[in-house]
Amino acid sequence: MSHIRRTLSLLRGCSGARRCPTSSQSSRSSSASSSNLLASSDGNMTGVVLRSQSTDVYQNLALEDWIEANVDLQQRGVLLLWRNRPAVIIGRHQNPWTECNLPAMRRAGIPLARRRSGGGTVFHDLGNLNLTFFTSKKAYDRQRNLKVVTEALRRIRPELDVHATDRLDILLNGHFKISGSASRLSRKSSYHHCTLLHSADRSALAAVLRPSCTGIQSNATPSVPSPVANLLDHAPTLQWEELLDALVHQYNAEFSFSAASTLVNPADESAFPGLSRAAAELRGWDWTFGKTPKFSVQTVLDLTDEGQSARSSARLHMEVKNGVIESCKLDVPADWLPQRLSGELSGVLVGERFCPQRAAAAMTELLRSESGELRDRLHHLCDAVVSAMG
Repeated sequence: MSHIRRTLSLLRGCSGARRCPTSSQSSRSSSASSSNLLASSDGNMTGVVLRSQSTDVYQNLALEDWIEANVDLQQRGVLLLWRNRPAVIIGRHQNPWTECNLPAMRRAGIPLARRRSGGGTVFHDLGNLNLTFFTSKKAYDRQRNLKVVTEALRRIRPELDVHATDRLDILLNGHFKISGSASRLSRKSSYHHCTLLHSADRSALAAVLRPSCTGIQSNATPSVPSPVANLLDHAPTLQWEELLDALVHQYNAEFSFSAASTLVNPADESAFPGLSRAAAELRGWDWTFGKTPKFSVQTVLDLTDEGQSARSSARLHMEVKNGVIESCKLDVPADWLPQRLSGELSGVLVGERFCPQRAAAAMTELLRSESGELRDRLHHLCDAVVSAMG
């Protein structure tokens, strides 16, 4: 336990951690002295390897930010290993309505998170491993980090054909993506995180990584779709602990560290003061949706009045900023609905969040003011607008 206390002293007193029991490298390095952990006398960097006990996406993203903000990365490197329950994570500058199937996610209870790094959208579940490499900005080297992953895989499964690309993906057999990267650079520090598909649910991945809305025009960063594969598909005997041990071993070998692997619990506020507040911010609508770059929606709405066997269409044009509808224009044929009502509907939406639940609530009072055929047709129009919001 003295080793763990020394390791946690690097992270400003993280008392809620315990040694990871399975790594042979951990047992060999458990006698490392406090001076070696803090900084060696010749000025060499020292390393720390942490494994998060949490599978909550918001806690783990907040843990990344906590380490960057609280650990002196000029003196040491940190490797954080973590997994999440099913979740979709978008990049800092992305539009969730164009990146993921929000209705399907709501039905499946899959949360959406926006990380602070750039890059594209990813699906996480317990079959995916995330690795975050923390270091100083000066020592930032993503290709070297990916070398840790590829060399670890080659060492334990020499038959696997894996290599890192110029786009900072890792491909299997020159075609299938098993890892994608994103990063964040601050004034003095940096972190680079990547995924590693071991046994992810690819059917769930395909179901949720598709757009919610059509007709969106935006300068947000788009994801680049790629064919993916799991390591387990090509190395069926590869177990989690073998993979984790190999990654820790290779991290130490690549950077000349002797770091032990330590389990940490980001839910422990005494260990990570302020982390729960940061996780709550990441859960909030204002961050997840409100930080979406400005976008517009231009789409055609199909209208059907089954009682009258009538069909028509309307054009919807919205401008959305910070996730809030700034302007809304509905062009509805006058023989379908009086212009007065389509104008009133546009008016009640301005100032509301671009959110189907909020839009439906805002429309309720307007629907109550009408009756008969006009109410039915207004209801069809409202439903079409709500559907257009994903």
